Amino acid sequence: MSLKCGIVGLPNVGKSSLFNALSNAGAESANFPFCTIDPNVGIVPVPDERLDRIAGLVQPKNVTPTSIEFVDIAGLVKGASEGKGKGNAFLSHIREVDLIIHVVRCFEDDDVTHVEGGIDPVRDIGIIESELLFKDLETLERREERMKKMAKSGDKTIQNHVHILGNLRQHIEKGNPVRSWKDWDPSHPALQELFMLTAKKVLYLCNVDEADLPDGAGNEHVMKVKEHAASEGTDALAVCAKIEAEIAELNDQEKAEFLASLNLRESGLNRLISAAYRKLGLITFFTAGPKEVRAWTVPEGTKAPQAAGVIHSDFERGFIRAETIAYHDFISYGSESAAREAGKMRSEGRGYTVKDGDVLLFRFNV
Repeated sequence: MSLKCGIVGLPNVGKSSLFNALSNAGAESANFPFCTIDPNVGIVPVPDERLDRIAGLVQPKNVTPTSIEFVDIAGLVKGASEGKGKGNAFLSHIREVDLIIHVVRCFEDDDVTHVEGGIDPVRDIGIIESELLFKDLETLERREERMKKMAKSGDKTIQNHVHILGNLRQHIEKGNPVRSWKDWDPSHPALQELFMLTAKKVLYLCNVDEADLPDGAGNEHVMKVKEHAASEGTDALAVCAKIEAEIAELNDQEKAEFLASLNLRESGLNRLISAAYRKLGLITFFTAGPKEVRAWTVPEGTKAPQAAGVIHSDFERGFIRAETIAYHDFISYGSESAAREAGKMRSEGRGYTVKDGDVLLFRFNV
């Protein structure tokens, strides 16, 4: 499956600079609002040392990581929900992503203009959230108005749908995001295809100076963002877009040395991807053979036939069994054959739930 993350934030908070560093896609970055008009898209291979270690043992012709898609959505401003700053077009792009990466500026720099005149990341978060809420309310009111007209026929089901929509509207009108509504279920007939923007899960990314790495512990702005994130049950990461840009230009050895010099265990990209996977409940399994060692992404709780279907629909349709080796067993024994001889390869059926790190060989017949 393809993971799609939308990078949002006010203008000049470092979104495009961060996007360039993460995707190395060369998105334009400049010190003026609306530098990004159409969303830039970058497909980024997901770094996973487990894939590298498996490939080191198997020595395949090809090694294929799973990937994550970053979409750099233009900076939003007050009034975006009403079309200000081309806001309607920008908001529509958010509907297409799985996760919102909300970048907030947590650094001081007189040479970089802030669209609101000063640094206050919690205020900035509120501006973006309000615009998304206004857009959701507009979408919901249109649906509710249509349903009310249909409910005049006396249809009890439609009347119930109107009641549900009204409850959601009241929740939004209090300034609450859809994701915090206890009854939110996008599969419910009344709520299908509403595409609520504030139903999206969110991660906050604090753009800081190098001196505030690795976690922004001494930065009061970061601490406030982390408190806000905790109140929403999500996470906030501190990264330095400038440092990430430098890291992106280095080879593996230089990157390791540079990170060590900054007392960083891993890059901001790695930490962001790990956090995104956790937030969306995703895991990785592997396939390994002489032609290719490959990583695959599936939601946590995926059964073996559905995991096989990620590779090819025929694998799911004709699924017989999944020959499974836990990652640590594969590494410990050094090969599939050695793990099999040691009794570490298991034959799992349709009811098997794939585990993170499983090395799988699917048997199927079509």
